[in-house]
Amino acid sequence: MERIGDTMKRVVKAPAFAARYEELRNEVMENPGVQQFLTDHADAIDKDVVDRSLAKLYDYASASHDCEKCSDLGGCVNLLKGFEPKLVLTRGLIDVEYMKCKNKLIDEESRNVSKMIDSFYMPKDVMEARLQNIDMFFDDSRVRIVRVAKDFLNAIDETGELPEKGMYIYGPFGIGKSFILGALANELANRRIRTVAVYVPEFLREIKQSIQDQTLNEKIDFVKKAQVLMLDDIGAETMSAWTRDEVLGTILQYRMAEKLPTFFTSNFSYEELEHHLTYTQRGEKEAVKAARVMERIRMVSSPLRLDGKNRRGK
Repeated sequence: MERIGDTMKRVVKAPAFAARYEELRNEVMENPGVQQFLTDHADAIDKDVVDRSLAKLYDYASASHDCEKCSDLGGCVNLLKGFEPKLVLTRGLIDVEYMKCKNKLIDEESRNVSKMIDSFYMPKDVMEARLQNIDMFFDDSRVRIVRVAKDFLNAIDETGELPEKGMYIYGPFGIGKSFILGALANELANRRIRTVAVYVPEFLREIKQSIQDQTLNEKIDFVKKAQVLMLDDIGAETMSAWTRDEVLGTILQYRMAEKLPTFFTSNFSYEELEHHLTYTQRGEKEAVKAARVMERIRMVSSPLRLDGKNRRGK
């Protein structure tokens, strides 16, 4: 029986194999990246090194570089998705190291940005909003609010610090107030500023349940200490004296004292919200306590009315 070594030698020397080997070698050597690497390391590479490293050179030459053959990360054609080979010299031979590709870096950046936003019960489409997608046609109030939002962002870019006041955006139901908050949250995330966005009615319901599982203080602390806090649809909740004073009041007191910007959306103006806060679900009238909460809201935000058509349908 023929030894395997002799068999391999015979196969390698076969005309068909030799022709294919030469074709493969020429294909690899014509690759611009391979040519550049050989030129850069001409003093350390000869024909023998190239022949012994041909498999690695082929891996490099057949891969997608700079994502030229890939539509996106999911469509990556490389052996290791999201990575592209880079030629290196190791112990006298040519080898490859795998580096993150452009699409991989973009994907990771996107994931890192999304981690800068913590959302409590906010709709997915709202949290994917972008300022450039806000329709401002024939709507001066929308133009004004977007301009104020951009001024807020420009102040961060110029000074590296957060302005002390956010916005209190109020107006009719379904006209895009929450969408603007989501768009601003994404702009802040791009600047590595952590934002907590809260849909107030559901959050207050959860807070009541947190008394039983002993996570009340933890949740209030998390919200009140956010770099930027967004309270969506304040005034839509059924307000109790406890949620007004011990939850909302505590959060706003901390943010006022620490000069942390807070953004709100509401169907109510300042005056209408104060009236809403005055009467508890038991029908008790507590004007002084409502005024105290409103004082804090005024200290951390500036009112801006938004007009427009209901975009959620009838």
